[in-house]
Amino acid sequence: MIFRRAIVREIGNSAGAVFSVLFSIIFTNVLVRLLGDAASGDVDTKALFSIVALSSLTKLPVVLTLSVFIAVLIAVSRAYRDSEMVVWFAAGQSLTAWVRPVLRFAVPMAALIAALSLVVSPWADRMIGDARQRFEHRDDVSKVTPGRFIESSASERVFFVENLDIDGAHVSSVFASQRNGDKEVIIVAARGDIEKHADGARFLVLSNGRRYEGSAGAAQYRVLEFERYAIRLESQGEAPQTNTSASTLTTPQLLADPTPRNLGELLYRLAVPVAAVVLALLAVPLSYVNPRVGRSANLMFATLLALVYLSSIQVMQASVQRGRLQFGLAVWLAHAVAAALALLFFYRRLSLRRWRPQLPQRWYRLWRRPDAPAG
Repeated sequence: MIFRRAIVREIGNSAGAVFSVLFSIIFTNVLVRLLGDAASGDVDTKALFSIVALSSLTKLPVVLTLSVFIAVLIAVSRAYRDSEMVVWFAAGQSLTAWVRPVLRFAVPMAALIAALSLVVSPWADRMIGDARQRFEHRDDVSKVTPGRFIESSASERVFFVENLDIDGAHVSSVFASQRNGDKEVIIVAARGDIEKHADGARFLVLSNGRRYEGSAGAAQYRVLEFERYAIRLESQGEAPQTNTSASTLTTPQLLADPTPRNLGELLYRLAVPVAAVVLALLAVPLSYVNPRVGRSANLMFATLLALVYLSSIQVMQASVQRGRLQFGLAVWLAHAVAAALALLFFYRRLSLRRWRPQLPQRWYRLWRRPDAPAG
């Protein structure tokens, strides 16, 4: 009992360290990608860090699943490497005695992963989609990033500002280009202020600038100098709820509308916590290490097998969404194959036999004595 508690404690410590490393990598990757989107004007800079946090939440189920698998792999392989498994076997225990402490750690983690996969991740995806829609439906000036040309949502107007204050109500060194049919209007101004009237209309009021109007390619342009020039900002109002991606729907909504797309998403949400338990059991026989040889080959094979297993879940999801495979079959097929492999590897380690085809004894003697008589 004490040794089993020590196993659970060691697996927990390893899982914490592995999770910290994996989550740091995922968080950094998401942050760099979204910083690039924000620099190109595709993401609201004010909501950048909230989107990064929500995007990291959507990655947590897979990160925790891999953390459980790698933690068990590290704990058991260390026991082999330090010859603790020799003492374990000498005490009359078999490799299957590791199943109970591994499940004692993996099952609560699978429950946490299920909560994240079924509840938290869809909510985070929905919040990200709403934030992106709100940004897309803001007026043109609200999307302006200092030092970049920003195209309006209708592709009729281009804005450029050199500086933008904190509250976004004042801009300086403004350039605006607008096309009305064959006419092209270019406006430059030293300063601009956003004013909101009593009826709700919003205007960009430019000061001390010039307005050029003419046709592209023509030599004649009309030049107008002004001290005050107002441009009405077309606000699109509140963003409509058009985000119908399956990843943003709640689990009850997926069950209420069993379309192939929704069933594929439901399959993935159910598969991740199950995969955490199966991978934890699969890691026990795959962790075998010969202390005199090394552990690189076995660990590489175990990691490759885990990646193939997780990829097969995504293949099952895509097959259901495209209607190529029934949900009732795809929901357990990948797990059944992985569980069968786990049983096979346990048998391999418990039988203590070399994994090679066995020839019948008579053929073996003939192979050893090629000059022996046929009868």
